[in-house]
Amino acid sequence: MSRFIDYLSVERGLARNTLEAYRRDLARYAAFLGDRGIGDATHADESLVSGFVGSLSGAEYEEGKRYRASSVARALAAVRTFHAFLLREGEASADPSEGVVRPKVPRTLPRPLTVGEVESILAVPGDADLPGLRDRAILEVLYGAGLRISELVGLDVDDADLDEGSVRVMGKGSKERIVPLGRFATRAVKAYLTRARPSLARERSGGALFLNQRGGRLTRQGATKMLKACARRAGLRKRVTPHMFRHSFATHLLEGGADVRVVQELLGHASLATTQIYTLVTGERMREEYFAAHPRARFARSRPKVTT
Repeated sequence: MSRFIDYLSVERGLARNTLEAYRRDLARYAAFLGDRGIGDATHADESLVSGFVGSLSGAEYEEGKRYRASSVARALAAVRTFHAFLLREGEASADPSEGVVRPKVPRTLPRPLTVGEVESILAVPGDADLPGLRDRAILEVLYGAGLRISELVGLDVDDADLDEGSVRVMGKGSKERIVPLGRFATRAVKAYLTRARPSLARERSGGALFLNQRGGRLTRQGATKMLKACARRAGLRKRVTPHMFRHSFATHLLEGGADVRVVQELLGHASLATTQIYTLVTGERMREEYFAAHPRARFARSRPKVTT
């Protein structure tokens, strides 16, 4: 198992969160096989792999978190990749997962915030104290550059080129890209670096761009907690996540006329199809606004009677 995880990390360049998910799924797979007297995955057959996949639906993998179709599909992907690795390394003569059908994952459209909702959240942090300066910079970068939360907390000071107004990002699969920050995000990061980070920094800080109150690198959990608190203070009742800022970044660019391939590069998507989902979002929003605004599109609750 450890050699396989090393292979995923070094040769495949998978992100840490993906590695942890694979590790968790494969540990569950090993336990499933063990409960059935199989101590070596090379002895598994297709029926066992199918049985494992079937056992996951609705099962809890963390407190309060259950396997859904998408996470079951990910677990099967982990098992398939593991058996392919064993086959390639000569430790197995066949791949028992090859014929197992992948569960259908319903396509769900991203849920972007409106421009007004984003602006109300961005207005929450003040610039009179250290946390406010840091939080404003984080929110502006999330929305201004469309970063994943893992990409944001992984930024170092040297990644930000404030003269050019851009940031160097290490994305999925260790793929590097340069993303423009925009005027507001650049200004917010400059203010944070000059007025807040020096006071937050400790010996342990290293080159991390965004620091927590103890001077360590800000975590995904810390940034998410801050964003949710700002959303509540802004009066939003819906559940707001960092990824919704990324969805909003993409949707608002497309609504503003940006080319979908440019948005693909900005987001760091390997496949254009992933980015094209956002065109469906903008199309659905256009439809909603049409029916809400056009006088000949709305259905009257009652028609006036015609008398003769």
